Amino acid sequence: MFPRVTFDPGCSHALPLTPDVPTCSVMEESSSSTRRSEQEEEMEKQTEKTVKKRSKEEEEEEEEVFTFNKKCTEEEEDLSDSEDSVFSGLEDSGSDSEDDEEDEEEEEGSADEKAQNAEYLKVEPEQTPQIKEEEEKKKGAVTEGEEEKQEDEYQHDSSDEEDIRNTVGNIPMEWYKDFPHIGYNLDGKKIYKPIRNKDELDDFLDKMEDPDYWRTVHDKQTGSDIVLSDEQVELVNRLQRGQFGDVNFNEYQPQVEFFSQDVMLHPVTNRPADKRSFIPSLIEKEKVSKLVHAIKMGWIKPRRTEDASRGRYYDLWANEDSSILARHKMHLPAPKAPLPGHQESYNPPPEYLFTDEEHALWEQQDASDRKLPFVPRKFSSLRQVPAFPRFLHERFERCLDLYLCPRQRKMRVNVNPEDLIPKLPKPKDLQPFPTTQSLVYRGHSGLVRSISVSPSGQWLASGSDDGSVRFWEVRSSRCMRTVPVGGAVKSIAWNPNPLVCLLAVAQGSVVLILSPSLADRQVILSTERLLSGQREAESVEEAGPVKWSDVEGEELSQGIRLKIQHPKAVHQVTWHAKGDYLASVMPDHSSHLQVFIHQVSRRRSQNPFRKNKGLVQCVSFHPVRPYFFVGTQRSVRIYNLVKQEMTKKLQANSKWISSMAVHPGGDHVICGSYDCRLSWFDLDLSTKPYKMLRHHKKAVRGVAYHRLYPLFASASDDGSVIVCHGTVYSDLLQNPLIVPVKVLRGHVITHDLGVLDVTFHPTQPWIFSSGADGTIRLFT
Repeated sequence: MFPRVTFDPGCSHALPLTPDVPTCSVMEESSSSTRRSEQEEEMEKQTEKTVKKRSKEEEEEEEEVFTFNKKCTEEEEDLSDSEDSVFSGLEDSGSDSEDDEEDEEEEEGSADEKAQNAEYLKVEPEQTPQIKEEEEKKKGAVTEGEEEKQEDEYQHDSSDEEDIRNTVGNIPMEWYKDFPHIGYNLDGKKIYKPIRNKDELDDFLDKMEDPDYWRTVHDKQTGSDIVLSDEQVELVNRLQRGQFGDVNFNEYQPQVEFFSQDVMLHPVTNRPADKRSFIPSLIEKEKVSKLVHAIKMGWIKPRRTEDASRGRYYDLWANEDSSILARHKMHLPAPKAPLPGHQESYNPPPEYLFTDEEHALWEQQDASDRKLPFVPRKFSSLRQVPAFPRFLHERFERCLDLYLCPRQRKMRVNVNPEDLIPKLPKPKDLQPFPTTQSLVYRGHSGLVRSISVSPSGQWLASGSDDGSVRFWEVRSSRCMRTVPVGGAVKSIAWNPNPLVCLLAVAQGSVVLILSPSLADRQVILSTERLLSGQREAESVEEAGPVKWSDVEGEELSQGIRLKIQHPKAVHQVTWHAKGDYLASVMPDHSSHLQVFIHQVSRRRSQNPFRKNKGLVQCVSFHPVRPYFFVGTQRSVRIYNLVKQEMTKKLQANSKWISSMAVHPGGDHVICGSYDCRLSWFDLDLSTKPYKMLRHHKKAVRGVAYHRLYPLFASASDDGSVIVCHGTVYSDLLQNPLIVPVKVLRGHVITHDLGVLDVTFHPTQPWIFSSGADGTIRLFT
């Protein structure tokens, strides 16, 4: 029997092992002995070749030793091997081609020999102690070499993506949450999780006692705690600061321009062109043939030809060649969009940002009055700027600018702006007009709603909310007489006929006719004759909504001569220029009985309107012609009393008309309104206002013309009376001259009410005003 010999490629001799105890038959022993003798002869020849070749190929041999011995150490059962497997590698041969063939044969043979060795090892007796010691020494040498080899293999490993020890790959480690192991090593064996019995208290104690606790990181892939080195901590700090991981990396190094404008002698790549670049594509040919077939079958319609009969649209400024367009004298280039300024910046200077007051004012303004169509905003970086919400709107406005741009160039006329302002005369040249407050008439305890001056200019009548009518001497401001009427007086009017001394007073739903007897004997007699002529026509009086009645007793002694009972409250009374007719106004939406015209001499009344044409505010007679002016909320209607038809309708362009006055010539009308406006109408010119004056800040309560002087005035709730010069020319081609000359103040605003009525003196350039403070003031 031959001793069993194992050959280690790393050394030059073989170690004898314990003799095998055969269990086979004698025939098998003889055949195996002959085979082994042949192998020993081959072994001696190949050993000499191996010694020579190992000096050249040490690196390959070390790897084979490592893998060979590693197999021996891992499989504890394979303590010995058959002699057939000793030279199964057959790595040493004469040529490379023989090596390759023998490698393949070795792989096939090794599989059979492994199976034989497994059975053979089952019956192998135990080894002697000497052999065991040598095996352990060999194992120790192999493991030392294995550690050195591992260090060398991964010394310069640049892969930081996955841990070599755990081969599960880049997967979530939560998948191994419920398993006792955490992955597999290179040999396919399970890597078990370390036993971690630490609770929060142990973790806190480690935090207090372990100086390296702050640099300890738990690795989920291997389940172990790793203490970072100083270099690794510095690397983490650099990455957290946004710097590069490599300290020596220069981020500002000059860029190498591979592709520049310079033509290079050699190409960047010299790769030959692909075959597909010069051979027609079969796939494209198939697609084209399908499209051609679809067009032939009518499945795909070709593009329609544009119909020339339809309108053609083209861009006006598409092709602007400056050389061609320079010849056109009237060429107009497209208007350029204004360049963005500091306001459009995402980080504008602080003086361009709106304060709270400016922002509130911007929101209140109309879009056309705003200086900027947007509110400047500030952002810390360009990434935080949101999308512009008005982008489509702004593009649409730009299209409108191009579409509505004028097609013709007009020569600009250089005009001095001062020449456009009308040359108004100085107020000194327009005198006389009232300038100073001369007298104050005190005595009323309530609001003085209405005042009227006698035709002679000697007496002034006033009606108040205290239920009385007072007669004043103009020059001395002395109250001559007080007549109680039993209620608030809404309106009073002195008869304009100088031959008669009568006063009309509107109190509630009654119009009172007073005879104050403040005149000479001739006038008083003619007044009595006018009132006595009424009795003759009493039988002719017809029953209607208005009732006339005489006064007896105490009221007669106070000067009240007649009572005209109306169906509703009367707000205004006014006389005709001849003094026989009287008009009264009762504003009411629901009825057509809003205006009545009374004839004093015959004691009869009539309603001139059959239909309701709006809420009537005030009425007035034309000073010369048979015309009647009716002012509603929005307009003024002019009626011809002879023809009984409407001749003209004036649009006041105001929300609510409050008062009206007719020029002594009869061709001009002024209207005051509660929306602070005063409208001047030229009846020969238009039905719209010739002039709109917005001098007052609050509602206009009263307006008046002077009978002789070219003056008119307006009274307002702001406590002021504005006197204007208004010259009307006989030449129809010349417009009226309207110049504000004086603002008169003196009344105290009471309960948000200022001046309630205003009237001029019939002969002097004086003006009377009554206010909510209970006083009447004369300005001269």
